[in-house]
Amino acid sequence: MSLKSSDRRIIGSGLANRAVGNRLVDTINFAIANTTGNIFYVDSGSGGAADGAGVGQTPDSPFATLDFAIGQCTANNGDVIVLMPGHAETISADGGVAIDVAGITILGLGSGAARPTFTFSATDATMEVTAASTVICNVVLLGGVDATTGVLEIAAADCALINTEYRDSTGQATDVIITTAAADRLTIDGHRHIGAAGDGGDTAVAVVGCDDVTIRNCELYGNFDLGAIECRTTAAVRLRVHDCQIWTEGAEDLGVSDTVTGSTGIIGPNVFIALQDDAANITTAITGATFYVMDVGVHVVNAVNEKSLAINWTASADA
Repeated sequence: MSLKSSDRRIIGSGLANRAVGNRLVDTINFAIANTTGNIFYVDSGSGGAADGAGVGQTPDSPFATLDFAIGQCTANNGDVIVLMPGHAETISADGGVAIDVAGITILGLGSGAARPTFTFSATDATMEVTAASTVICNVVLLGGVDATTGVLEIAAADCALINTEYRDSTGQATDVIITTAAADRLTIDGHRHIGAAGDGGDTAVAVVGCDDVTIRNCELYGNFDLGAIECRTTAAVRLRVHDCQIWTEGAEDLGVSDTVTGSTGIIGPNVFIALQDDAANITTAITGATFYVMDVGVHVVNAVNEKSLAINWTASADA
């Protein structure tokens, strides 16, 4: 079914209300409003919701689950799945939602607590992205069990996460967003991570062996043993992190880290890091011997009632 003009207005309104001025969201808004692909609706709160034939094409008769809606999409057709305000699902298995159709956009409508919500109820429960060029926008992910690992796994190229949010509601997630080496050119824009203050978390975003990942406009809070953003296992290439706030309660005092050693990237401008400990840790809040750090706007603070310092890495010389 092609998008009707009324459908376009509904979707455009949902995006505009969520993120005015976000250039990437504006781009998606334009693309959705002009797509010739199919539009499917998902709403667990609707009395007419069902996963089956003859439904899913109107808000009054929607599908009940995201995974079923994905299965109705056609790859690289510009198809859009609209998650209605208040939609809620519980994911209890590895790959409980498999985003395995390329080129689709999953768009959550609503704001605040009315946004579509996915609760992860087992330590290995995951939402897995295995198809390229997919977009997930304006959804909330809840950690419903202690020590969840890899809540959102990205294993495909040219994907985007836009204005997503993760919240620890029970215990602490070990890892939340994690990539494989296949996740080249991933964009994470406007992600908010609200972790727990207690020890037990490793990362908000773990980048594993992929190229040209961009993380921007993000707010990351938690007790990060390995860094709020960590390059691990296999070196990442040309990672870019800018316009982010990071607040870690972890004694390790790591904002952005390269535990592989050998990852490349540019950190900054406008990366602001708050650390748990009032110690000699300003320099090591960002680790990675082969990173570039932009001095303008890369600041670290390590105690309350103090202002931040520009990170004191070795300054470049005009050799």
